[in-house]
Amino acid sequence: MAQFAVIFDMDGVIVDSNPAHTIALKQFCARHGFDLTEEALRQKIYGRANKDWIRNLFGDITEAQLKAYATEKETLFREIYAASIEAVPGMESFLKKLEAAQIDKAIGTSAPPENVEFTLRHTKLGDYFSTIRNESHIQRGKPDPEIYLLVAEALGYAPAQCVVFEDSLSGVESANRAGCKVIGVSTTHTVEELSNTSLVISDFTSLDLSQVAALFEV
Repeated sequence: MAQFAVIFDMDGVIVDSNPAHTIALKQFCARHGFDLTEEALRQKIYGRANKDWIRNLFGDITEAQLKAYATEKETLFREIYAASIEAVPGMESFLKKLEAAQIDKAIGTSAPPENVEFTLRHTKLGDYFSTIRNESHIQRGKPDPEIYLLVAEALGYAPAQCVVFEDSLSGVESANRAGCKVIGVSTTHTVEELSNTSLVISDFTSLDLSQVAALFEV
């Protein structure tokens, strides 16, 4: 089997959290006088760091205002999602396959560290990941490739030897620009919308390591 590493986005990949994020975003936006359509959410907000989409909404604001808005929205999200959070089907089984095959893995997400801790604690998947990069580690959010370049470097792999699991269009673009292989997870977008990937899955229940390894075979 070819040597490669696996990088997981978090929202929409490890957990199907975007429905809860959507509720939180809509409530947050309504509080502040914005009425965003689902299409606007998908094109301008999903997969992007708070500092990017919040400035898209509010324009030129101070760092203190930005932090306060981000804290408000993410606290709302965690309150909404806490009662129903669970891993995407097949996720833990797939992680066990990676462990058995001694394949390195990591998380690369635009989410704040509080959400990463919340997600891994509630899904009990924290022990599978020793390498995690989140919003606090990056200057530029997706679709910039920075997050996946940082994760590849932390794992000790060239980006071309990494495969990224992504659900968002900005995340797919980020991983492609980094030079990684990309597998789409169709929790947020359709198979057709995720066409700029090597493979699309609905969840991890039937994914075999041989399918992933085949992406690296010449």
